[in-house]
Amino acid sequence: MDIETFELLRSTVRRFVEERLIPAEDQVDHDDAVPPGIVQEMRDLGLFGLSVPEEFGGLGLTMSEEAAIIREITRASVAFRSVIGTTVGIGSQGIVIDGTEQQKQEWLPKLATGEAVASFALTEPEAGSDAGSLRTTAVLEGDHYRVNGTKRYITNAPYAKMFTLMARTDPGVKGAGGISAFIVPADLPGISLGVPDRKMGQRGAKTCDVIFDDVMVPAANIIGGVPGQGFKTAMKVLDRGRIHIAAVSLGQIDRLIEMTLAYALDRRQFGQEIASFQLVQAMLADSKVDQIAVESMMNAIAAKFDAGEKVALECAALKYFSTEAVGRVADRAVQIFGGAGYMTEYKVERFYRDVRLLRIYEGTSQIQQTIIAKAMIRNAKA
Repeated sequence: MDIETFELLRSTVRRFVEERLIPAEDQVDHDDAVPPGIVQEMRDLGLFGLSVPEEFGGLGLTMSEEAAIIREITRASVAFRSVIGTTVGIGSQGIVIDGTEQQKQEWLPKLATGEAVASFALTEPEAGSDAGSLRTTAVLEGDHYRVNGTKRYITNAPYAKMFTLMARTDPGVKGAGGISAFIVPADLPGISLGVPDRKMGQRGAKTCDVIFDDVMVPAANIIGGVPGQGFKTAMKVLDRGRIHIAAVSLGQIDRLIEMTLAYALDRRQFGQEIASFQLVQAMLADSKVDQIAVESMMNAIAAKFDAGEKVALECAALKYFSTEAVGRVADRAVQIFGGAGYMTEYKVERFYRDVRLLRIYEGTSQIQQTIIAKAMIRNAKA
């Protein structure tokens, strides 16, 4: 996308965030749902198709451009980003990267317009960070696979028209090698949903169990048409996803600093604004440093990603640092607000709870540390 067109998109999204999303935050928190009208406006803006190539009806943004738009969106509650996140991520990207031409033609235009919402069905009751231990099975019977298993904490499952499902097609291969990725229409017989999860934060972002009970999935729905490549497909999307989560973190940091600085300039104690107190200034300064550090890392690593460089270590470091940083910024925000920061009347306690999840999904901080260290060791030995 040329610079002029992109800047027009960014300014449009920024106005949408200010005029529509931020004013609707309290309603989303109260109703535990994003209003359908806002979801439709997100479709109209093309936000479901950020990462889908233009030839399939998407915006075809680079990683750097996607990160900039996600940063704008997540100045509002992360629940709004959740509406599009699973579609923009592996829901579409697994097909973009490894899908057959027929799969691309059938699904990418629907995903780009938001006609179809995608969910990523990987996590299980006993398989989270250790994705290679998943137990959902897909047994070949003629030209279909019989799928059985339960997936847990699946974002957007109640709205999904399609699941990118990870299932074990070869029980004889332990770990990740026997896993395949399927495109599973959500209306197939045998698919049922659990009760919506009640979470610490991120109200409005829907997750629940998805149960597959003798679901017959066409063999042609294996992404790329080749069994046993599912985990590799997921790994190819991870770097992009980790940059995306850094952008989410940065958008939340932007908003937290904005709210905290405004409060520090307005709140008075001992006859003066609390922003004049050096210990408050220290917390504000530390948050600004975190903001600049995340922004610098994200922009540099996204540019390397767009240039085709190998950035797996850098993406893990970025995801780790950015999500830990937004946790620190949120904690300082509550501290600066004082007693008010603990009250639901002020939004910082909500942001504090919302951003806590960022250190867990898309690979926990501890998984990122392991990835970074192992890559360092491999590089040293090489």
